[in-house]
Amino acid sequence: MDNNEATKQIGARSQLARPASRLRQIGAALATAVIVGAGVAGSGGSAAAQEPDPSVDTPAAATGAAVLDASDVNAWLDETLPAALKDNDIAGATVAVVNDGETVTTRGYGHVDTGAEGTEAVPVDPEQHLFRIGSVSKLATATAVMQLVQDGRVDLDADIDEYLDFTVPRNFDEPITMRHLLTHTPGFEERIAGLIGKEGTTADLRKALVTDPPEQIYRPGTMPAYSNYGNSLAGYIVERVSGMPFEEYVDRNVFDRLGMTSSSFAQPLPADLADRVSNGYDNASSPAGYFEIVSTPPAGSMSASAPDMARFMLAHLGEPVGDTPLLDESTLELMHQPALDESTLGTLAGAPRMTLGFFDESRNGRRIIGHGGDTQYFHSHLQIYPEEGAGLFVSLNSTGTSGLANHELRQNLTKAFADRYFPAVSDAAGNDAAVNNTPAGSAERAAMAAGTYESSRAIESNFMTLIGLTGRTTVSVQDGDRLLFEPRPLSDSAAVYEEIEPWVWREVGGQSTVAMRAVDGKIEAIGFDSAFALVPVDTARSTYLAIPVIVASVVVLLLTVLAWPIGAIVRRLRRRAPRDRAGRTARILSRIAVASALLAIGGWVGSIVLIVGMEDVSTVSFRNVQVAQLIGLLGVLPAAVRLADDVRRRVGWSRTAGSALVLLALIGTGWFAVEFMLLSPNISY
Repeated sequence: MDNNEATKQIGARSQLARPASRLRQIGAALATAVIVGAGVAGSGGSAAAQEPDPSVDTPAAATGAAVLDASDVNAWLDETLPAALKDNDIAGATVAVVNDGETVTTRGYGHVDTGAEGTEAVPVDPEQHLFRIGSVSKLATATAVMQLVQDGRVDLDADIDEYLDFTVPRNFDEPITMRHLLTHTPGFEERIAGLIGKEGTTADLRKALVTDPPEQIYRPGTMPAYSNYGNSLAGYIVERVSGMPFEEYVDRNVFDRLGMTSSSFAQPLPADLADRVSNGYDNASSPAGYFEIVSTPPAGSMSASAPDMARFMLAHLGEPVGDTPLLDESTLELMHQPALDESTLGTLAGAPRMTLGFFDESRNGRRIIGHGGDTQYFHSHLQIYPEEGAGLFVSLNSTGTSGLANHELRQNLTKAFADRYFPAVSDAAGNDAAVNNTPAGSAERAAMAAGTYESSRAIESNFMTLIGLTGRTTVSVQDGDRLLFEPRPLSDSAAVYEEIEPWVWREVGGQSTVAMRAVDGKIEAIGFDSAFALVPVDTARSTYLAIPVIVASVVVLLLTVLAWPIGAIVRRLRRRAPRDRAGRTARILSRIAVASALLAIGGWVGSIVLIVGMEDVSTVSFRNVQVAQLIGLLGVLPAAVRLADDVRRRVGWSRTAGSALVLLALIGTGWFAVEFMLLSPNISY
């Protein structure tokens, strides 16, 4: 249930134009663990792509805004969305827009049932049909938490141990607080296993939280790193403090208060809602998928209709919805403001920051807060404008042509909404002001930033460190004091950034900003979105080293295996005598090692493919792959003996060279296995 602001990388799947992009997309998917997450990254742009496109992200001119009423919004949506759905092969969408204390419109496009399986096609009825909203659910979870904060039953800055009945894994002395959970800064690595199950699976929140919990890899409060686990802990605390199941608490205290009669966290849905939920699709041409069971409901199991999401947005805009206010004015204001500052984030505070649940998605000089969400089939986004009193919600029931495509569709829609109805009154983004006011020392800071980075949302304790090999960003210096990001955050194209104040950089010709934090003269992190950052790649795990090593090693091992039968056939045709028995044991053992190393690599690739498809991989399978990997590593010894024997007996340069290459290939795969923790006893993912 991942926020697509960054993917937010990553959940899983996309078909970009180039193979390298596809690889990166798979990595982003894994790292973002529930489908497409933030930080969707593709291959770096070409030289032509390095020049900014002013039409993409430049503040709107100081012209009058369109009138945000039903007539204009409906016409705009009718012109925009049907074509976008068709172009991206998406079955259907539901939309809600609010403004000035009321629902402006709810609209439906496409189908909730395409009729692909012989059923009658059913058009989207926004008043009737429910969509799964993925991580937008986290806003309801955060709202429930803030109700308990308002009532004095939860302290934002108390150690969460006060509220839990189990121990959360920790590697740092600082307490983990509710403030950390709601801002995605408790420091946990990612977890993927069991996040989404098929129909018939039972969601047990406590069991999901205590079984193979993720390791804490960052100091609390210091590193934005999107965490489904952290948000789910917040939901469990709601359950513990309130004394009722999480789903029941939200039903009573959020949905019932707001009259959201077509919303639920329940899995499966109650009987009166079950027949109204949209099918989910890979694309409009594919069969319907299954009803997804999210193992940690607070992070993303909510189903809702467009009118209900309109009511939710209005409540967060402080409008009277229902009989009892959702939150009082001061609590709403607290929830909507940045929740961390320089005291823990340091200079990363110059980047967009999390509120207590919402992402900062400001545009055109206007404060916008929101959240995206993805399951395997559904892709949603919600934004509200606290000062302007407006909001937009959209949900798609298909992934479409690619994970990146549906992400960009939502981004384009939210940006177009802002530019149409809330353009910049002046050049509020300050682009012109920065041109001739580059801060002193910018060139030195740019030089420090040059390097290769990966997402802070990662797995560091086991074989899933492999995801770090994809979705990386390269930063290089241009024109002495500008930085070229390849690709830029949240995109598959490159972009140039210039420094507008020390440690804060803005995209040239755009509105996105990043902030950097340095320790001892080295960049420690680059914050680019409220709950996501880039962290430097360890030199040993550099793409420029690791990929060539493993590719060259696998090629050598494959050629070696192919050479065995060919060599035997050639010797037979030429009637050569069989090889002498000298060194025979070493040859046999090295051959076993070669075969085992290749089987292990194939096993890891197969496992990753299954994990990307949200399929479970058994412990036995993992252990078998690790045994094969270990045999390949231990095979370095007989391979070394074989090479020494070939040199001693002067068997000829070709055989000696072959033995040397086999030894180097086994060393290469062994080093790769150790460096990326493929032999780690911990196989949780």
